[in-house]
Amino acid sequence: MERSAIRTSQAPAAIGPYSQAIRSGDLLFTSGQIPLDPVSGQIVGGDITAQTRRVMENLGAVLAAAGASFADVVKTTIFLVDMADFGAVNAVYGERFTAAPPARSTVAVARLPRDARVEIEMIARVPGGAA
Repeated sequence: MERSAIRTSQAPAAIGPYSQAIRSGDLLFTSGQIPLDPVSGQIVGGDITAQTRRVMENLGAVLAAAGASFADVVKTTIFLVDMADFGAVNAVYGERFTAAPPARSTVAVARLPRDARVEIEMIARVPGGAA
């Protein structure tokens, strides 16, 4: 099965040896996105709501670059530094998944890259079959 890297300038460039996403057949595996502004490469200011919005915008751009959308997402994993942020993150996340939301795990972590407060990764099924 063919494997291809997905890249878009509409989401932050990788800050290490990884791809924004990998497509294998009709599956798309995104790398975790933290709240980096794709232009400046810096963590966005503001509270956890603003940071989560930026993460979801970054993921939306990666999904679109692969020919997918939030409607195609089948599994997500959310990483939080502080579980007290769960409600605010959940509210922003829920804006993108209104009908039949994907399976999801939420995990508390000690620290995230660049001291971000939230990171989210996704698995989606890409319409149109193999890459």
